[in-house]
Amino acid sequence: MLNKKFILNKKFFLSAIAALVFLSPLYSQYNSPQYDNSIPQYRSFNDLFPQLDEKTRTDVFADGIVRTIGKGGGFQFLPAADSGIDAAQRILDKKYPYLTESLAVIPYSGKILTVLDAYNALQNIQKLKGRLYRSATKNQDIPLFEDAVRMESATKNNPVPDPGPSAALPSSQSVYIRLKDNNFGNTYYRADISPQGPGLIYNLTNYRSISYMFFTVMKEEKFSACLYLEPLQEGMLIYSAGGADVSDFIAGMIDIPSAISKRLAVFIGWVSDGMREF
Repeated sequence: MLNKKFILNKKFFLSAIAALVFLSPLYSQYNSPQYDNSIPQYRSFNDLFPQLDEKTRTDVFADGIVRTIGKGGGFQFLPAADSGIDAAQRILDKKYPYLTESLAVIPYSGKILTVLDAYNALQNIQKLKGRLYRSATKNQDIPLFEDAVRMESATKNNPVPDPGPSAALPSSQSVYIRLKDNNFGNTYYRADISPQGPGLIYNLTNYRSISYMFFTVMKEEKFSACLYLEPLQEGMLIYSAGGADVSDFIAGMIDIPSAISKRLAVFIGWVSDGMREF
């Protein structure tokens, strides 16, 4: 007769084997590269922008929206008060008379994106070169930036190559950029990058004056665009607010809201395309 202890141990052993066989497909599913079990931790679009109607939401997820705001107007795409996103407030604090805002969500395609993916997409400065915008005067799509170069610093104009993908998110970073603008010639920007909550802030400011022909269009630090990127349950959020301060004389010569929104749209397209490469 078999020992009862042996029979019990045998039953336990067989039960353990059965459990392993049953659970192994689930284990491989939850640990495969295609499955990211952090998705439930991501916020949803409606958490951040609950006030938007269905049509606006559809447009945001399709091609995104860039909205120009005339003098005296205000932002409409304001995140929820408890979202922790302060991009619009940063622009409002500067009291710019001319504003613009944009909102887009890039749906995931095969891979769940992270904040680090967003950061790495923002590092490819050279890919701003040749990006198109619609010219109203020429009635065709033409390159907005004829050249795009990362600079060593604000005082050293030596070009430096874009870095490869980073394995970690820095606590803060400043990137200096020279863009040869189709309308304004060489323009110089500083991009200040830093984490903010579950997302990333990319604050772009001109650190030198911007000129048109013989006129100064904007003095240094008189243009800013603040982009906020966050991976959501539905895709990568790209939200931005921008503003500029120019004289009434210049505003009479140049359609400032249009000029700002076109450049912001090009930056949004650059970030979006960079994200789709991951």
